[in-house]
Amino acid sequence: MDYRPFMKQIPNLITLLNLVFGCLAIIFILQTGQSIVYIEREGYTSWDLPEKITWGCLFIFAAAIIDFVDGFIARLMKVNSAMGEQLDSLADMVSFGVAPGLIMYQLLRLSFAREEGGLDTSIAWLLPALLIPCAAAWRLAKFNIDARQELSFRGLPTPANGLVIACLPLIIFYQQFGLEEIMLNKWVLYLLIVLLSGLMISNIPLMGMKFKNFSLKENLPRYLLITLSILAIVLLKWAAAPVILLLYVLVSLVTKNKLA
Repeated sequence: MDYRPFMKQIPNLITLLNLVFGCLAIIFILQTGQSIVYIEREGYTSWDLPEKITWGCLFIFAAAIIDFVDGFIARLMKVNSAMGEQLDSLADMVSFGVAPGLIMYQLLRLSFAREEGGLDTSIAWLLPALLIPCAAAWRLAKFNIDARQELSFRGLPTPANGLVIACLPLIIFYQQFGLEEIMLNKWVLYLLIVLLSGLMISNIPLMGMKFKNFSLKENLPRYLLITLSILAIVLLKWAAAPVILLLYVLVSLVTKNKLA
């Protein structure tokens, strides 16, 4: 029996696991299993971030790992295909576009629910969260038809967007550095939505993290970003995500003429 046709599909099957993790993330983000806001006996409203949302965030991280692994395996097996590229974009749309957009939707719900009369807030105030999946779709479509983005990018990659947003509920849940009040400020959330959506559809040159070789000279910007990111993670834990995003943009812009 000839197993070669099946072997060629292994990277594509792994890509589908990215999609599965994205769907699981959406399930946990939406089916929180408890009320976000409840009314205490004294008449005051209190709030809580359901733990299941954090599980959804972890599935986004799992999808990001698969997103890296499938490409690595495809290159290792030398079975890159047009179908694989399309599957990758479709899976990324769910895992790093739709799921993060729903996280923003839930955080906006929680932000308004903490205010007086917030439980009656119109859904219109929550719909800006849908800019995230719309921008992700635009970004992925542009990536698929732009030959310049093989080793570097024009605009923020959707996995980076997904990982930054996935860290927000974890910052709130673990109450890191007292940032939960800032992360649950609706104006901060709106600003993040506009900023991340704008970065995704922009033409800002950003470096790719694929290594053609491990030469220090040719990959110095990448090694610098990795080193600074590890340091930020050690010091800031989940709160490192927005810092790493800023470093990524700055290092890319400063070294854009040196990027392969």
